[in-house]
Amino acid sequence: MLVLITYDVNTETDAGKARLRRVAKQCVNYGRRVQNSVFECNIDNAKLVELKAILTDIIDPAKDSLRFYYLGNSYKSKIEHVGVDRGIAADDILIL
Repeated sequence: MLVLITYDVNTETDAGKARLRRVAKQCVNYGRRVQNSVFECNIDNAKLVELKAILTDIIDPAKDSLRFYYLGNSYKSKIEHVGVDRGIAADDILIL
């Protein structure tokens, strides 16, 4: 299923800047960045539970926020894009 993950991490302190980098690094491991604090992750439920636990442990819930948008498996008709695309779609094949 496709899940859109957005986050807002308070970066007024060095600890906040470190949290921001850690959140972004984890999201890169599970999906692709489509905007600065927005990731598309095409993952199964087990991986989603794992990622949510990791991200929840990283953030400071008193200062930061995470949002998960569940677009499901029929997401292609729910997404409209205008402008520069940032890389390969979450479900495209990548050969290295």
